[in-house]
Amino acid sequence: MSKLVEIWTDGACSGNPGPGGWGALLKSGGHEKELMGGEYETTNNRMELMAAIEGLNALKRPSKVRLHTDSTYVKDGLTKWIHGWKRNGWKTASKKPVKNKDLWQALETACKPHDIEWIWVKGHAGDEGNERADELARLAARQKKDASAL
Repeated sequence: MSKLVEIWTDGACSGNPGPGGWGALLKSGGHEKELMGGEYETTNNRMELMAAIEGLNALKRPSKVRLHTDSTYVKDGLTKWIHGWKRNGWKTASKKPVKNKDLWQALETACKPHDIEWIWVKGHAGDEGNERADELARLAARQKKDASAL
């Protein structure tokens, strides 16, 4: 494993569903990288998942990662619920299909090469990395919303 990489992720949506964006801030050894993207019709949860997927996919080699998210949906989904979903054929405990299965599978794949510590942070509470990821996500969502109005 290479040196520690810190990743902060966030998602944003204007309407739910509606135009949405995701943002990720990566820091390692004095280097910093910002990523963002969005979709015209999406949900906040999908954007939260995309932020984590894209942040991890940006890593060029297996790494020790501290992934900071304000989404308990993402953190708990990957650290607690996914094992049961897979065992149940991608069904929830109430036998309903798991929402966003495509992104959960992509996130699981993105996690495989890395040693990840998942850290929940309270959103909008002054965590600098989370605040920046939120700004990137909101900017990407606004760009999609503005483009869809044309």
